[in-house]
Order: sequence, then structure tokens, then C-alpha cells
Amino acid sequence: MAHHASSKKRIRQEAARRTRNRFYKKTSRTAIKRLRLLTDKTEAEKFFPKVVSLIDRLAKKHNIHKNKAANLKSGLSRHIAALA
Repeated sequence: MAHHASSKKRIRQEAARRTRNRFYKKTSRTAIKRLRLLTDKTEAEKFFPKVVSLIDRLAKKHNIHKNKAANLKSGLSRHIAALA
């Protein structure tokens, strides 16, 4: 257990950040899955910018690597292009 006030504060901050980061990551994973399950091209094209925004936000805040974000966006756009 921490003894210093600064250590206790650091533990509180890390817990809050961990919770926030887990929420953002889980939300984006769910959105990506939803987009991949869509079969209607117009629906997918309408939902795509929202998912890209989530992915960009994660990369900006260093929750995921910028190259992973680029790979995800590329794969999703290919998926949408392949829809009939």
C-alpha cells in the first residue's frame, strides 16, 4: 500500500485512466465488429466515418499505434468496397 500522498494520487489517476482507456477501446472494437457485420453498402458507408473517427481518436491518444489505426481503416474501407 502506498504511504505518500502523491503515490495515492497516482494510483487514483491510473485507475481512472485505465477505466477510460478500456471504455474507448471496447467501444471502438464493438463499432468495428458492427461495421464488418453490415451487408448493406449504403449503411456501411454511412457508419464508416464514425468508426474512422473513433479509431483516429484512439491513435491520437496513443491507445493504439498509428500504424494499427491505418491498417484498421484500410481493411474496413476494403470491406466496404467489396460489398455489392
